[in-house]
Amino acid sequence: MRQLLTLLVVAGLLAACGQPAPWRQESYVFGTRVEVLIAGVPEAQARAAGSKVLQEFDRLHRTYHAWQPSELSSLNQAIAEGRSLDVTPEFAGYIRDAQAVAAAGDHLFDPGIGRLIALWGFHTDDIQARLPDSAAVHALLARHPSIADLRVDGNRVSSRNKSVALDFGGYLKGVALDRAVASLKQDGVANALINIGGNVMALGTRDGKAGGAAWRIGIQHPRPQGVGGAPLATLELRDGEAIGTSGDYHRYFEVAGRRYCHLLDPRTGVPADATQAVTALIAPGSGAGMKSDALSKPIFIAGREWRAMAKKLRVEAVLRVGADGTANATPAMQARLKIEVPDLKLDVAQ
Repeated sequence: MRQLLTLLVVAGLLAACGQPAPWRQESYVFGTRVEVLIAGVPEAQARAAGSKVLQEFDRLHRTYHAWQPSELSSLNQAIAEGRSLDVTPEFAGYIRDAQAVAAAGDHLFDPGIGRLIALWGFHTDDIQARLPDSAAVHALLARHPSIADLRVDGNRVSSRNKSVALDFGGYLKGVALDRAVASLKQDGVANALINIGGNVMALGTRDGKAGGAAWRIGIQHPRPQGVGGAPLATLELRDGEAIGTSGDYHRYFEVAGRRYCHLLDPRTGVPADATQAVTALIAPGSGAGMKSDALSKPIFIAGREWRAMAKKLRVEAVLRVGADGTANATPAMQARLKIEVPDLKLDVAQ
């Protein structure tokens, strides 16, 4: 699948301006393409700093993998067996953080529904076009698994509900963005762009100069026309900002002409289907990367109530494409966008 958020070809843009292209390194982590671009420092420094970031991404991926042997899957096994488990301080902190994020969004995004995700077949890199057993889904829903069921006492984690299974798939990429930014700054990098499968965070400028050109990114159309279709819109990402998109076409399957995406509604146990894509732009600040990843999910799953959810989460800049293809944006997002699709009508939602 193509990623929802794609970087524009900044190398070409810089070359046209007579500026050297940023150093670039790509990898495949978290089940998606990862890209690190660094400007304004010598190549050797950029290479070392970028490699350190990718190594950290790999560590996070292996440590918190939901369906391969990992610290997270060990906790899930302990929960299923009714046992408590001592975890690392880092892991305990992430659980507390994810609990707070889930509660803020009325648990429309809930990392505790890993068993439901597995029932739908999204706990694999090879998604099959098949519907789950409805009785199994209803039985699991009746047990109401939620990350709120976890108790974190110091570094010891227990659950009052054996049906809880953690899946950090909608949270960890954003955490990784924040870790990347901290690492790059520590290594003397002030200008960079990190892209983890469509979750993007910016540092400084793309030409490595104070007050220079901003990083420009493209928001992919959820239903692109033709091969390599034009992005839905573009915008300039400023220093410290992060942007993330949740869409119904990155991980999905189709049965009888109906699309079923990986973004499950915990209230119904089925994939949310009122939205094609939601993009959230997060202002600079603590946890901006994590918020860009996690907060787009409840806004997506809220469907027609997306605007109320965005206000509840205090996300001012949002672009939403509904199931019928209509595009809506908050005033703050509309002011930042350059629409790239001819004749697209963008309604502004107050």
